[in-house]
Amino acid sequence: MTKTLVQMTAEIIQSQITSKQMSTEEIKASLNETFRTLQSLQNAETIEPTDAENGDAPGAPAMDPKKSIQKNKVVCLECGQEFKMLSPKHLRSHGLTAKEYRKKYGFSARQPLCAKALSEKRSQSGKERGIPENLRIAIEARKKKNA
Repeated sequence: MTKTLVQMTAEIIQSQITSKQMSTEEIKASLNETFRTLQSLQNAETIEPTDAENGDAPGAPAMDPKKSIQKNKVVCLECGQEFKMLSPKHLRSHGLTAKEYRKKYGFSARQPLCAKALSEKRSQSGKERGIPENLRIAIEARKKKNA
């Protein structure tokens, strides 16, 4: 399992603390600086070198939208960060809603903004609880009531 940026940052700073005395303020500053450095390195890895060579616009996606939703992760096309699911909170940090994000990058309105494995797990869980059958029954009942 890969480590998160926060975990890597914490390990780096922990090793620094063991080798030299640091004040609380120095630790905080080192944590912030190390995290930002790791984040920028990660973003540089995510963006393909051909993007810079082609002179793409600054608002260009971090990668091909079709490749952003993968088996065990989804890559935010705004910043290049990897998640299990693109949360509304994260999308708001870019000034977008899920609907606007889907439209901007050409996803269908029904496309889940989460890793394929997570989407499959949720689908299977719903089927085990009988949600599709209950939904069909509710739709039929509504049709009869409105007819």
